[in-house]
Amino acid sequence: MDALPRPVRRLALVADLLARPVPAAVAADPLRPVLASLLAGRLLGEGVLDGTLGLAAEDWRALGDRHFPGPPLPLPGRLREDIPEHDDLVALLLAHRAGRSPAEAWLAVIVARACAGRDHLWQDLGLANRGELTVLMGEAFPGLAALNTGDMKWKKFIYRHYCARDGIYVCPAPSCGECADYARCFAPEA
Repeated sequence: MDALPRPVRRLALVADLLARPVPAAVAADPLRPVLASLLAGRLLGEGVLDGTLGLAAEDWRALGDRHFPGPPLPLPGRLREDIPEHDDLVALLLAHRAGRSPAEAWLAVIVARACAGRDHLWQDLGLANRGELTVLMGEAFPGLAALNTGDMKWKKFIYRHYCARDGIYVCPAPSCGECADYARCFAPEA
């Protein structure tokens, strides 16, 4: 399988993960395909997350047992980067969770941990594209996703809401449309 192009390997890994038998309610969870893509990305060495996606060991096992039972996934480890605002980012995400899946709590930790990366959030998560992150945000954190009416890049958007909650406004313009950095926040992602 290593000789195959990376996108083909990713699709095969996602298909293998989604083929693992789970109860119907778990199979119908719209977050399961996004989690499979996130795991496939990590299996391919993509993203910044560590071998447990930043989760505590018991949460990592619970995520695997619920969504992808069977042999444990040998994710490659990375150095765990801690950011001082991690717990606050988790709290922000949890305040906007849908309340439909236990995966939302795990994803809040995973997304907050990936915010320590230097690339776009979807890349730092190891996802295939930004559209998968949009699905993740819309399904897991719909209250927050609904506020992103301008399709701002997700990491910038999350931090903007994190900072605004504390009365910190980093953009000097009265609105995004007037800001000199508009193209960097709203431009298409490569």
